[in-house]
Amino acid sequence: MHYNKVEICGVNTNSLKVLSEEEKKRLIGLIHNGTPEERKKAREEMINGNLKLVLSVIQKFVTRGENLDDLFQVGVIGLIKAIDNFDPSLDVRFSTYGVPMVCGELRRYLRDNNSIRVSRSMRDTAYHAMQIKEELTNLKGREPTIEEIAEKMGVDKQQVVLSLEAIVEPMSLYEPVFSEGTDTIYVMDQVGDSTDDNDWLEEIAIKEAIKNLSDREKKILNLRYFKGKTQMEVADEIGISQAQVSRIEKGALNSIKKDL
Repeated sequence: MHYNKVEICGVNTNSLKVLSEEEKKRLIGLIHNGTPEERKKAREEMINGNLKLVLSVIQKFVTRGENLDDLFQVGVIGLIKAIDNFDPSLDVRFSTYGVPMVCGELRRYLRDNNSIRVSRSMRDTAYHAMQIKEELTNLKGREPTIEEIAEKMGVDKQQVVLSLEAIVEPMSLYEPVFSEGTDTIYVMDQVGDSTDDNDWLEEIAIKEAIKNLSDREKKILNLRYFKGKTQMEVADEIGISQAQVSRIEKGALNSIKKDL
């Protein structure tokens, strides 16, 4: 993943250091078993050496209109918590543990500071639409259109689209795609910077999985996860309904998960 030259909190993001897995293990070992002075120094090195991880995580949140410096500072808080609570005996990569911690800290910040709330009536409309969709799917043997759902509900189709969009929780690049024992692989692990042979093999796997998608699926995933567009924006650009975008997106991600 490449970044333009941007200064965040006075830090040139192009100059951020990236630690190898061996360096991370060494520093984690010192944090847990070193002298007080070694622990302090190792903790500082671990924080500074993982700032690019924070930067990669906040890319998912920059389209929400939040101040980039604020997001970065909140992300660093999550990073520090991850470093302080990481258990090396679990035998997982630090990024596997750290990414969800940083992501969770950002989500809590956005939740606590977000003045926009989805109204109860809109939520009720959305849940009713989902029930009607299920009924029509069973009745017709296929997924109904937004028009059919709106007609059955007796409301305008725009109202159905807006209500469904309001309750949609975007599928995250930090969602688990594979878990075995205590080691969980996240989508970010598949597309992140390669630092060792395992990362390289994972990157090949995700690229091969994406190759198996249709052109439309590739375009929708690109617009959603790399351009940061909402499902409604993607629908307008491609010329299909928001419900179709949601269905194609979900199907594409499921296909990638199966291939992985």
